[in-house]
Amino acid sequence: MTKHFDMALFLSGVLTGSKVTQQRHLRQARIMQAAIQQRWHRDNPWTWQRKHKRWFLDHHLKDRSEATRYCYRLTALLIWKRMERHSSPR
Repeated sequence: MTKHFDMALFLSGVLTGSKVTQQRHLRQARIMQAAIQQRWHRDNPWTWQRKHKRWFLDHHLKDRSEATRYCYRLTALLIWKRMERHSSPR
């Protein structure tokens, strides 16, 4: 049995703003995670490649409004920021 990836814990260091904004980012990050998991069988951001991220933003959200796509891009930026923070030398 595999352990479920905790997106809230993953993003906890980079989430800022109001509680509502933080909850929106978490909800959207989980939706991104589920879509990429279903399409590419990659269950957490550490295993995502650029093509997975691009697919989600370009193809999965293609029928959504520009405002919705913008909000998901902001969430995606938080995910990348978190990954860069961990991989940068201290």
